[in-house]
Amino acid sequence: MIIKKFKISLLFFSFFLNVNTSFAQEKNVQKNRILFIFDASNSMKGKWQSGKKIDIAKKLLNNLVDSLKDIKNLEIGLRVYGHRSSYNPPNCDDTKLEVDFVPANMIAEEMKKKLNHINAQGTTPIGKSLREGAKDFEKYTSDRNIIILITDGKEECDDDPCEVSKELQKKGIILKPFVIGVGNNKDNWKKTLGCVGTFFDAQKEEEFSNILEMVITQIVDKTTTQVNLLDIYEEPTETNINLTFYNSLSGKAKYNYIHKINSKGNPDTMVIDHLISYKIVAHTIPPVIIDSVQILHAEHNIIGMSTPQGKLEIKTNTRKPINVIIKEENKDTTLHVQEANTTEDYIVGNYDLEILTIPRFKEKIKIEQNKTTRLKIPTPAIMNIALSSKGFGGIYLFNTQSKEWNQVFHFRNDQRQYKLSVLPGKYKVVYRANTAKGYIYTKEYDTFILKEGDRKYIKL
Repeated sequence: MIIKKFKISLLFFSFFLNVNTSFAQEKNVQKNRILFIFDASNSMKGKWQSGKKIDIAKKLLNNLVDSLKDIKNLEIGLRVYGHRSSYNPPNCDDTKLEVDFVPANMIAEEMKKKLNHINAQGTTPIGKSLREGAKDFEKYTSDRNIIILITDGKEECDDDPCEVSKELQKKGIILKPFVIGVGNNKDNWKKTLGCVGTFFDAQKEEEFSNILEMVITQIVDKTTTQVNLLDIYEEPTETNINLTFYNSLSGKAKYNYIHKINSKGNPDTMVIDHLISYKIVAHTIPPVIIDSVQILHAEHNIIGMSTPQGKLEIKTNTRKPINVIIKEENKDTTLHVQEANTTEDYIVGNYDLEILTIPRFKEKIKIEQNKTTRLKIPTPAIMNIALSSKGFGGIYLFNTQSKEWNQVFHFRNDQRQYKLSVLPGKYKVVYRANTAKGYIYTKEYDTFILKEGDRKYIKL
């Protein structure tokens, strides 16, 4: 009976775990959300091949909406401009969300009915419609928000749709829009709207239908990418490096992945949104950055980043924490701080090291591909100094090259007892009490030599 109860409990736990796992996976899936912005301005009354542009565009968009019913994880909405006011006088506020976002399999019939009752009559407020369209997405900022603009004309109000689009993309509200130009053969057609988003010029009805289908395919299809982290031989052998994909326009981090090479020796294949241009940062020391990376649709994208690495091992015999400042050769900016008795990866190259001991310990090193550079820090000696009273002076180290004494520590009239870790060398101590009546009362402790690990007590 006990075993039976255990089995039931185990089955219940497994079921509960699977349900929760499925729920978590579903919760983390981004929705594709498409807002169609449809031009119903006066110019859409114009003749196209088999009829009025607006009638043909409505018919073909209706056909497309029907075909979206079986696409999962997709919601669509409809915003229309130019359909509620006459062209004269122009109404630049004539834009309205006619169908709010609903799953594609539930909204098709309502959208078709709404389109059928729309008539072309007003002006063309593209910039205003883009701004209002962004507000339609306000509740859905974590999803893939895409605008498909269908129009036959250029902006007719006091706005710049290109600047509006750029601003909205920078804020991360929308991805780069798609713009489908309907039946307009003017020379400046593409220049006028190409800066709004990815532009498609539909001169013929058949082209318009094909472009609509192609745009939807680009939105819902997943595109694969692999990042090759290259060594000095241009081979993709580097791995286990953190990669951040930033949206080039908004500056926001879209993905954070830790690179992995699979069991076949190839970098993992990643699914990366191709509707965004990226800045990719490999978090090596120093970081490696490539900008304006465009993922190509319907291709397996291979991105190469030069990240050849070697190791730096820093050793010391002391238990006291010692930090080592790492700088790129001949640069003043601190690149990294590495603790003694650790090993760290660095991009191949030359580096300047500085250790905050007394005196400063400086070293130049070279990091090579797949090699470990080892640095041994001398074990500091301990110097205990007892002054008769607070005063001024310092500790001097003899420089064997210049044959001069260099002050490496000075007393600031702030305390009487000092316990210092110093590197091996030849030292002397000079001191004058603050209460002394003149320079003649300066005291000098005899020269002494400290070796690694020595302890020295000095009383002045």
